[in-house]
Amino acid sequence: MRRLVMTILVMGVSGSGKSTLARGLADDLGWAMLEADDFHPAANKAKMAAGISLDDSDRAPWLAALAASISDHATRSEPVVLACSALKEAYRQILRSGAPDLLVVWVHGPRELLAQRLAERSGHFMPPVLLDSQLATLETPQGSVRVDAALSTAEQLAALRADPVLVSFFSRTRSPQTTPAPWSCSQ
Repeated sequence: MRRLVMTILVMGVSGSGKSTLARGLADDLGWAMLEADDFHPAANKAKMAAGISLDDSDRAPWLAALAASISDHATRSEPVVLACSALKEAYRQILRSGAPDLLVVWVHGPRELLAQRLAERSGHFMPPVLLDSQLATLETPQGSVRVDAALSTAEQLAALRADPVLVSFFSRTRSPQTTPAPWSCSQ
């Protein structure tokens, strides 16, 4: 029996637009959406707000909680889109422990664009001063679907609909209950 539950990770550094794209993708697919920022404990948010980068020990319980949440969705046969920085391969492996079928969509863009977006953003705990730290930590996700951060969300979604990796992903795991018509992959 083939597995019908799917998990898509939309990843990138702060300011890349990963949350906006993940929300659009989840809405487009009719899937649940998880925002990794909602899983950070108050201490992590306070540390970042103070301009201090998180280390692996800060991230470990956060990543474990994310993996548990996506695993819970899988147990309930609920496909999910997760917006998460997931900067290192080791972090993505922790997430895969909760979703072995994890498909990675990487939203990437030039530093200047990311910095501009962060400077224009208000009300978020992640200050622009941490962008360079995130860029230094980022490990290019191998085998990911790449999306240009400079595109509009509509353009990004159109690119994803046409991406051969996603088309193949959905055609292998598609069911009428989990994949709406805009993403049908009959060929």
